[in-house]
Amino acid sequence: MKLTRSSRPLKNPNFFSKQRFSFTAKISFQDKDEKAKDSQIISNLKLIVRGRQSWKIALKDAVFLKPHHVEEVLIHTLDDPRLALRFFNFLGLHKNFHHSAESFCVLIHALLNVNLFWPASSLLQTLLLRGLSPSEVFEALSKAYEKYKFPSSLGFDLLIQNYVQKRRAFDGLMIFRLMRKFNCYLLPEIRTLSALLNDLAKIRQFGVVLEVFDEIVKAGIRPDIFIYTVVIRSFCELKDFVRAKEMVCQMESNGSELNVVVYNVLIHGLCKSQRVWEAVEIKYGLVQRGLRADVITYHTLVLGLCRVEGFDVAVELIKEMIELGFVPSEAVVTSLVDGLRRKGKIEDAFGLVKKVEEVGVAPNLFVYNALINSFCKDGKFDEAELLFNEMGSKGLYPNDVTYSILIDSFCRRGKMDIALSFLGTMTEAGVKLTVFPYNSLISGYCKVGNLSLAESFLSEMINKGLQPTVITYTSLLSGYCNEGKLHKAFRLYHEMTAKGIAPNTYTFTALISGLCRANMMAEAIRLFGQMVERNIMPTEVTYNVLIEGHCRDGNMVKAFELLDKMVEKGLVPDTYTYRPLIGGLCSIGRVSEAKDFMDGLHRDHNKLNEMCYSALLHGYCKEGKIKDAFSACHDMVARGIDMDLVCYGVLIDGTLKQHDTRRLLGLLKEMDDQGLSPDNVIYTSMIDANGKAGKVREAFGLWDIMIGEGCTPNVVTYTALINGLCKAGFMDRAELLCKEMMVSNLLPNQITYGCFIDHLTKEGNMEKAVELHNAIVKGVLANTITYNILIRGFCKLGRLQEAMELLVGMTDNGIFPDCITYSTIIYEHCRRGNLQEAIQLWDSMLNKGINPDILAYNFLIYGCCVAGELEKAFELRDDMLRRGVKPNLVKHDCPCSWNSIE
Repeated sequence: MKLTRSSRPLKNPNFFSKQRFSFTAKISFQDKDEKAKDSQIISNLKLIVRGRQSWKIALKDAVFLKPHHVEEVLIHTLDDPRLALRFFNFLGLHKNFHHSAESFCVLIHALLNVNLFWPASSLLQTLLLRGLSPSEVFEALSKAYEKYKFPSSLGFDLLIQNYVQKRRAFDGLMIFRLMRKFNCYLLPEIRTLSALLNDLAKIRQFGVVLEVFDEIVKAGIRPDIFIYTVVIRSFCELKDFVRAKEMVCQMESNGSELNVVVYNVLIHGLCKSQRVWEAVEIKYGLVQRGLRADVITYHTLVLGLCRVEGFDVAVELIKEMIELGFVPSEAVVTSLVDGLRRKGKIEDAFGLVKKVEEVGVAPNLFVYNALINSFCKDGKFDEAELLFNEMGSKGLYPNDVTYSILIDSFCRRGKMDIALSFLGTMTEAGVKLTVFPYNSLISGYCKVGNLSLAESFLSEMINKGLQPTVITYTSLLSGYCNEGKLHKAFRLYHEMTAKGIAPNTYTFTALISGLCRANMMAEAIRLFGQMVERNIMPTEVTYNVLIEGHCRDGNMVKAFELLDKMVEKGLVPDTYTYRPLIGGLCSIGRVSEAKDFMDGLHRDHNKLNEMCYSALLHGYCKEGKIKDAFSACHDMVARGIDMDLVCYGVLIDGTLKQHDTRRLLGLLKEMDDQGLSPDNVIYTSMIDANGKAGKVREAFGLWDIMIGEGCTPNVVTYTALINGLCKAGFMDRAELLCKEMMVSNLLPNQITYGCFIDHLTKEGNMEKAVELHNAIVKGVLANTITYNILIRGFCKLGRLQEAMELLVGMTDNGIFPDCITYSTIIYEHCRRGNLQEAIQLWDSMLNKGINPDILAYNFLIYGCCVAGELEKAFELRDDMLRRGVKPNLVKHDCPCSWNSIE
């Protein structure tokens, strides 16, 4: 600018003095110089940008460039956004120039104005990499938008979309709200809002989705189908199905575009919330709306129906979709097949598999394994093997799960050879061995009593590097307990815990059961206490085992205390709980109490079964109360419980003991009317009764009928007939039958040998009886009963010393005397007047925890009366009453009787 001198004189000659003017004049001149310089630079840049000269040469010394220079150039190049972008990128790439946020935003708006979306998006992403906050980026974009009056607001849409793509939905939401605050007419495009709402829904911000939807509607934006869909989904996720349905109705009424996707979202929400039947109704209403269910509709409904066990409708929907040409997915088929088999509808599941195979859906390995497992559990082993054999033709190869299922199935059925062959096939096929088939084999061999093979498989799995689990050890120690080998069971238990394998409920239950069967109730109770201390919760089975143990021991008070405690713990007693309690009461002569207990259970709507009633029937029959037993049968049938073979067997046994032929024939006819045939237990009972009555011919007649009916005699049947022959004096026939028994691969047991020993002792042939007994001791077949027979034989012959030696010897052989053992010797001492020796034996019996019965009390009280020890006799009488043993009115051939004692 040219300065002209004023013609007017200055009123103040000191106005331009150095002190007053020098600084301000300097700034003024500098500003003007800078502006002039900037203008010159910008003008030169414009020429360079639009000129033909190389930018690299023209801008060789571009250190003078400032961001605002570039901004001005970009503004003046908006008519050619591509040129502006090239210049922008040139400076950044070749001159390392740091562009301002305003330059970025100007160029982004410009590019979007001519629909150059990709380069605009690339620029925006570069700007965001600088770490600017959403509000800072918005400020730069809005400043450029307002300052240069860009016609398109797509820059803001692009910013929201970038945040959505980077899963920064809340930053995108902030931009939307800043836009509304900046200018109420500045609104994103509908597709941008749809993307934002969908991203909020993905991170489960359903409440926020509904807030934003309200803001969209208030802004006057008409939602599209995608926005409506995400809003309906949000209502469903929040379980507000009333508003979800209202939203669908609103769409239907305002003419919005509708398709099946909207209804699929509502159907999915309803199915997810177990409101499947509402969803099914919506599906059937689609036709009225001019829509057709698609494959998603069917899949969603089938999966929903599986969750609520609506399998019949699910199967119909699968058939319907196949008819419409839709192919069900593998996941849907798998879910439905699994649901059907879990519900016990194995045939329906199998039929479904065959149906979908027709349309090219090959069920996966999981489906085949599940079906094979279900067939095995349902006892349909042929079908299971058929599925296994056809797997190869379907392109499926059995895995470790497949083999484990089959091996376990065969082990449970006792078919150990076949199970073992499958293990071999598994190894040959190169399938990785796991602990599961070994667990099944060990459990299987334990159940069939082959503990040595079970032990060998435990060693084999360890040698193969497989670590035994608590299931492995529990199976084996349960086998030991079942065989009475408690020392081995506890040794294995300690080995297991030493390896850091914690015992579980089943482990403790198996050990407690073993102790109860061995009449070691104190130890069983102690172990039960340890179990509870370890916070291992007993189950119904644990309590049932202990209750049965106490009942077997005659301790009904403790048994009922356990029942009460069991109920207090929230456990539910079942027939396995009630049966030993009923049987226990009956065994100690409290049959009427057992009947009252059962009537009480019936009144309280507790389920009873044939096992419970058979225990009561046995109690009545044991006491000779046949009429009461038949009356109980009528009650049983009236309560909807059918008589089974066991109940008939108990009644037949009772009538045989009463020699009631008329009732026996009536029972046999009734069985025949019911379509039941006597089993080997009933035949054995009839053979035994005839044998004991000396009716050997009739016993052999029944034997022939039994074999003719296809019932195979067992050890008990042979023993019953042998006993009859021995009693009738037909020893040769008895020995011949014993040999026939061994030829049939049936080994005589202690009772079989006891029949021969009993006959020999009665004949006074003690030498041969002892010889036979020594033989069975070596064969580990001797038991308390065989010792008792010998002891009775020696006592009968007056050879008391030898009887006492047997008492000591049986303990040395690990066989424990019982009440009969002691009673027999005590009686002989009393008969001889050896009261002190009898009392010593009595004390020894009590110290061993053996409870005396009525006969034992009668024998010793008789001895006291004979010896004149009436005070001791009264003490014994009081002790008997205290123990709950009911006295009888037996008179002995002695100076006093029960009447005189009373």
